[in-house]
Amino acid sequence: MAKIIEYFLAPQSPWTYLGHDRLVAIAKKHGAQIDIKPMDLGKVFGVSGGLPLAKRPAQRQAYRLVELKRWSEHLQLPLNLHPAFFPVPGDAAAKLIIAARLAHGTDAALTLAGVIMRGVWAGERNIADEGTLAAMATECGMDGGMLIKSAGTAGVQAEYDRNTEEAIRADVFGSPWYRVEGEGFWGQDRLEFVERAVGG
Repeated sequence: MAKIIEYFLAPQSPWTYLGHDRLVAIAKKHGAQIDIKPMDLGKVFGVSGGLPLAKRPAQRQAYRLVELKRWSEHLQLPLNLHPAFFPVPGDAAAKLIIAARLAHGTDAALTLAGVIMRGVWAGERNIADEGTLAAMATECGMDGGMLIKSAGTAGVQAEYDRNTEEAIRADVFGSPWYRVEGEGFWGQDRLEFVERAVGG
């Protein structure tokens, strides 16, 4: 039986961006399924002690930039350390990913998530803007206008809320967060352990 990787994410997270393509590749390699669960990271932070970037101590903010540069170079992924549209709320993008999953399936949602994250961190695109999000969905072969409408429905909001509540119950405190058979892994730098969990 194929193993399932639960994938809790906030699409505005640079760390999620850095791990996204590798997660998809790991799942494909081992025949695992990804259960993509966009969540409200602000609410998760609120119950887990996390702080928005602007409220973190200066030394933590500075080291974050060092690590982002290291990982970007190591993975050979383009990443702008100071993107034009960041900080940015991730709610609209998260709900668009949910809408894509409901309408087109998990693979389409994963593809759209990747485009959204690259848009923030390598493309200087504003993922809080509906027009930008609609264009991204269209680039992925979907009807962007219709998907934006779907993202605003009560059903999508309910799934977003469920994902967030489930993350809180699972003791998630950051993004990305992966879970395999109940075991949690925080951060793209834990993907080696995720691969062991699904490949073993």
